[in-house]
Amino acid sequence: MRHFDHVDPETRVALFHREPALFTADSPLATLAVALGATLYSPATRPELAADVVKQAARGVVSMVLCLEDSIGDEDVAEGEANLVRQFADLAEADAAGTPLPLLFVRVRTPDQIPDLVRRMGPAVTLLSGFVLPKFTEERGVPFLEAIAAAEPAGGRLLAMPVLESPELLHLETRNETLHGIARTLDKYRDRVLALRLGVTDFCSAYGLRRAPDMTAYDVRIVASVIADVVNVLGRADGTGFTVTGPVWEYFRHQERMFKPQLRVSPFRGRAEELRDALIEHDLDGLLREVQLDRANGLLGKTCIHPTHVAPVHALSVVSHEEYSDAVDILRPDRCGGGVVRSSYTNKMNEVKPHRAWAERILLRAEVFGVLREGVGFVELLTAGTTAVGTAGAGAR
Repeated sequence: MRHFDHVDPETRVALFHREPALFTADSPLATLAVALGATLYSPATRPELAADVVKQAARGVVSMVLCLEDSIGDEDVAEGEANLVRQFADLAEADAAGTPLPLLFVRVRTPDQIPDLVRRMGPAVTLLSGFVLPKFTEERGVPFLEAIAAAEPAGGRLLAMPVLESPELLHLETRNETLHGIARTLDKYRDRVLALRLGVTDFCSAYGLRRAPDMTAYDVRIVASVIADVVNVLGRADGTGFTVTGPVWEYFRHQERMFKPQLRVSPFRGRAEELRDALIEHDLDGLLREVQLDRANGLLGKTCIHPTHVAPVHALSVVSHEEYSDAVDILRPDRCGGGVVRSSYTNKMNEVKPHRAWAERILLRAEVFGVLREGVGFVELLTAGTTAVGTAGAGAR
């Protein structure tokens, strides 16, 4: 699979200085963690789930979570499990016919669901990349991780994506020990942990809060403080950290708002003014701002609950030509000794040693999402991506 593979080749050539690379479910963890991008969640009870997965893959989705936890009622769990088994059998037939599929994960409720589902899926389990583990702490997480290790089929690989959303992580008096307990646990299972997901909706619920569509998670101070501490302990760039993904954006239809839209007119003027209007109409200007703040605060990728969120998240994940040029300059072999150099765009200072970890991350993102041509920006990429989604959607119905 490859990001932007749903965009026609000629358009990709026009947009990209360096096109996104191919990757598979067996790629190294560091590559897959970045490649997750906008991870689309779907309830496991959907009767046409296999068809939905195929359709979303054709629209550019590369990772999906099929949820047996909060997205379905307690009374629907058994039917959700049975439906998953049926739908994976259908997906196996689609895969055998050469139909592209995304990375697939199942969000479970309890550790015992893991071996049970693996057994019931039979040969179709080869399409499963792993499990999403809810309310992860040191105490609750170990049984989940042990269950995944025990259920892994011969010759296969099952990965884990813990969700950090427990009250112990939110409450100040227990946060420090909870974070370090999680760190101890994850370190023992490092070769199995793909990425960490943030359950910001659960964080808000502990205080009866819900952010409005013209506010980001970072405007809710208590949530922002947890994100900062999670990145501080679990997102370090010294080899001990993990990829931490951005929180869910809850809105996908117009809501009455108090503040001005968060998208400037100038990047869209004369080129894509209708696109700007559509983004604002669907409250996606707030999503775009939150993705930028995610990146600035050390998060990568995004939990998504609506297909319209995928294209904006992926468009903002592509590396700009300027970022790529800076990263390449910083990592030149003849600069291992450090020093300061003027950027090739002559607009900033690149300090080799302090910026090295940043540059390494940029090149990894460039491999997976590609590099834009000089002078090409987010607007052109999003315009191409949304046009391709419309074409793919028409053919997938």
